[in-house]
Amino acid sequence: MEYLKVDHLKKSFDNTDVLHDVSFSVNEGEVVSIIGPSGSGKSTLLRCCTFLESITCGAIEYMGHTAVSANKDGKSVYASKSEFKNILQYFGLVFQNFNLFPHYTVLKNIMEPQRIVLKRSKEESYKIAVDLLRKVGLADKADSYPCELSGGQQQRVAIVRALAMSPKILFFDEPTSALDPELTGEILEVIRLLAEDHMTMVIVTHEMNFAKAISDRVIFMAGGYIIEEGPPNEVFENPKQERTRQFLSNYN
Repeated sequence: MEYLKVDHLKKSFDNTDVLHDVSFSVNEGEVVSIIGPSGSGKSTLLRCCTFLESITCGAIEYMGHTAVSANKDGKSVYASKSEFKNILQYFGLVFQNFNLFPHYTVLKNIMEPQRIVLKRSKEESYKIAVDLLRKVGLADKADSYPCELSGGQQQRVAIVRALAMSPKILFFDEPTSALDPELTGEILEVIRLLAEDHMTMVIVTHEMNFAKAISDRVIFMAGGYIIEEGPPNEVFENPKQERTRQFLSNYN
């Protein structure tokens, strides 16, 4: 089943085009990595897909429902209020910089969104939070505050908070960019475990070896365009486009 469909998406800031006619889809259980140089539009694409940015042209669908489309004046037209509220629950987003509430404990960071948005009981929210913390090796940090955790631990909590909302699809925007190299491994391991559990994911990353190992499909972007996409072995070992070859040669 098609969980996400992005159709002829364009995004402009003050008459500067940042995304040009971008189309792709993500199927159930698929891991899609988006790679490319800085300024290629990767993070903007994720922000459009998660409605943190409006779109200038095109449409975005979740689970077959049109979430947003742009009219001829370049204005975003969203689904009805009730349908859009449901659509927002289809996805989760893990940011570069964790975005945890500093005045909440780890446990409360994970429980509160469940209780407020999903109206889950305190007992159910607690059980889900504790089970997920145990899964990522942080059961002993439930009563800690974010400032008492390492960057890698904070990012694991951020992933758990997103997972606790039971999303159909999980977006990661450079999930290791704010971390020391030695902490990067623990986050990549959590994402790898999610992939083994068939979690549908879209990952913007500069970790090429990781993208190659974990992805079902890789999208290479440059200059706001999708230049190439395909299975990781094809894109990394035998890229069809000169721009892709050029980019990857810098990593190799």
